[in-house]
Amino acid sequence: MKDGRSIFCYTRQMKVWWKRNCFFLLISCWLAACASQPVTPNDLQPPTFVPQPQSEPEPTLTVDDEKLSVSSNHVEALPATATQPPSSNPSANSGQVLESPTSVPPTATLPLPTPNPYADLTIEALTARSYGGGELEIIDTLEENDLFTRYLITYPSDGLTVYGFMNVPNEGTDFPVALVLHGYIDPAEYDTLAYTQRYADALAEAGYFVIHPNFRNYPPSDAGPNPYRVGYAVDVLNLIAIIREQSQDPLGYLRRADEDRIHLWGHSMGGGVTLRVLAVNNESYLRAAVLYGAMSGDERQNYEKILVWSGGATGSFELAASDAQLGEISPIYFLDRIKTPISIHHSEADEIVPIIWSQNLCERLRTLEKPVECFTYYATPHTFRGQADDLFIERVTRFFDEN
Repeated sequence: MKDGRSIFCYTRQMKVWWKRNCFFLLISCWLAACASQPVTPNDLQPPTFVPQPQSEPEPTLTVDDEKLSVSSNHVEALPATATQPPSSNPSANSGQVLESPTSVPPTATLPLPTPNPYADLTIEALTARSYGGGELEIIDTLEENDLFTRYLITYPSDGLTVYGFMNVPNEGTDFPVALVLHGYIDPAEYDTLAYTQRYADALAEAGYFVIHPNFRNYPPSDAGPNPYRVGYAVDVLNLIAIIREQSQDPLGYLRRADEDRIHLWGHSMGGGVTLRVLAVNNESYLRAAVLYGAMSGDERQNYEKILVWSGGATGSFELAASDAQLGEISPIYFLDRIKTPISIHHSEADEIVPIIWSQNLCERLRTLEKPVECFTYYATPHTFRGQADDLFIERVTRFFDEN
């Protein structure tokens, strides 16, 4: 028995010893393995993070016009219009404080609408604006005869200086006014005393206070914008307003002009200018108007011709307008506004301006029951000659006298 217990006890002690030795052996091997691999910075990074939905959104405060992004450690001001892009760093949702962004996306802005280059050229726009300002001045005396004196004049028009001449009867006062508007002449060949001088002289001899503006772009007048020849109409509208204002000055150059009796006379280009003026200004003091071989009130018709006459140099801008825009610019579509009596004169032999344009205008005015008279001439050119011209002057004087 004794020997058996000894063996038994020995065996239990060996078993415990064996387990302890195995445990220490495993510990030693693990420590050796750990000691053989150096620690790198990657070993210090947190394990891969799977983003989870946040239970509460990050609060924002609005102070004045700024958005404040609030974290647990600092408050960062951002422009009110800026939006902070989402972070691609998973740690952005782990509670860590992010560095301030180096840039904030600019606020998106809508492009400005393209200005309408035709907006200020419409009949309505011309009707809505104001005219006048400044004074007509006499620069020199050009001629004096028994019936009237001719002066070289200037007056302001939208910041430009416009030249012209003025025939003033020598005796009397309260003369009715006649504005004589010339047709197209090459500005390089233009002279202030143009072919229209004979018509201005005839009206002055008949007792009219006559003013003949050169228009802008005709030397020595200043150069200025003139699409659709609207600039010329503006020059006339400014002149009318100046006459109305300055005639009230008892010592002024226009003191003998009757501001309540103003008549318009326009040849060719000047006739087209006259029609636009009548569509814009329909006041009763515009007593009568003569259209002599006048251009059309339809600007598409005019500039299709002008494009050819100018060899393509003039008309591209005007013809680039849409039909709707041309409808707002062309006087032919505003004849219902006109109240002034009109006398239309055109030669059947006119090889420059088609007589059909005057015939069409006459028909339209009659359909609208406007006061109009229409005359056709034969065997005389665009600018009348001989007996036709004498008859024309006689008719013009009578028409003005009656109105």
